Amino acid sequence: MRHDRSRTYGTGTALGLALAAAGTLALAPAATAVTPGTATLSFDCGSYGSGTATLTATQNGTAATISVSTSAITSPINIGARTVKSTLTLTKNGSGTTQFSGSANPAIPAGSAVSTGPLNGTVAAGDSLQAASLKVVVFGITATCKATSAQTPGPFVF
Repeated sequence: MRHDRSRTYGTGTALGLALAAAGTLALAPAATAVTPGTATLSFDCGSYGSGTATLTATQNGTAATISVSTSAITSPINIGARTVKSTLTLTKNGSGTTQFSGSANPAIPAGSAVSTGPLNGTVAAGDSLQAASLKVVVFGITATCKATSAQTPGPFVF
């Protein structure tokens, strides 16, 4: 009876690779969670309006994103995707600031609330971030919004 060594080695190699991959996945760092995941606050954007905003945060290690949807600014015309440049400034740990920025927005129909993000930023474990202002640039026109309330239910803690 002949023993097929190539099949034995092939099976052993495949099994070894599967176990190595499983071990690597088990050792990979898990995505960490930010709490709360969603918060609301109010913005005053001067002549562009005022209203509420919903902020949604996610975290993966030291990388974090925040998406913003606000009724404080409505679009007078259709705005294409990825054409709104936004910077969200947040108070960091009660003093100092940090910024999240980006140009990732969905298409915004005329008359609709402005949505922007995800805006990218960097965080450290334990960072507590509270929105302070939002700057939105569309077609070279800048709207600067100041937070007029604290985030509810509270600041983002990473």
